Amino acid sequence: MANTMDPAHVQGGCGQGSGLSDRLNILITEGEDRLRMVLADHLGRQGYGCAQAARLASMRELLASHAFDLIVLDLMMPGEDSLAALRDLQQVGAPPVIALSAGGADVDGIIALEIGAEDFMQKPLNPRELVARIRTVLRRCERQGPSARVRRFLDAERELYRFAGWILDATTRTLFDPNGLIVSLSDGEFRMLHTFVQRPHRVLSRNQLLDFALGVNREHFDRAVDVQISRLRRKLSGRVGSLELIRTVRNEGYIFTPEVTR
Repeated sequence: MANTMDPAHVQGGCGQGSGLSDRLNILITEGEDRLRMVLADHLGRQGYGCAQAARLASMRELLASHAFDLIVLDLMMPGEDSLAALRDLQQVGAPPVIALSAGGADVDGIIALEIGAEDFMQKPLNPRELVARIRTVLRRCERQGPSARVRRFLDAERELYRFAGWILDATTRTLFDPNGLIVSLSDGEFRMLHTFVQRPHRVLSRNQLLDFALGVNREHFDRAVDVQISRLRRKLSGRVGSLELIRTVRNEGYIFTPEVTR
């Protein structure tokens, strides 16, 4: 439940008034109420402290009274000049900014990057991708001298698996190919890949894969495993040469072949 700070909202999940004190704090400045609340809810569930501002004036008020680690800024705030606000943020040494704009507004995104935004995303956007972009921006800023709090948050309990140039971030359920591009995974595909990277070089039967990957949601027939693996193979193929990442072991099951490091 969000704690009201008229005209903005603070969402933390750590108790009254504590959402913006003991975690990484993100300020979402977005004029579209539904999108702003969806993003805030998703970021809160990912462990971030989150404040919402429906107007640029609210953003300024929150920046004056709270410490933030990153700002998500809509470039098309109603009745206000978001690019001018972004320019002002750069002049006062505000935290890094990820700019948002409606599809087709590439020019605004380019200008935002030239002014000093760290990243730009077009709407409609995937909240999971936004989390991945936030982590990427904070990592990049970390190399420039982060706060100890940022470093602790990024490193604590982050579940990363690296294999054959790929990276699976199980914390955000994000898969990066060897070129650093995000590869979309369904829930079932993520669960299956997560099962494999946790148990490389081990032959897993269909029943084991059903138990490990799907648990109580397992299908009543083992063809479900074959379907998920077929989809995974298509997404993992063609990007790492001839390496076969998931190999069929006849009459036994499947084995994940690459070396996996955490």
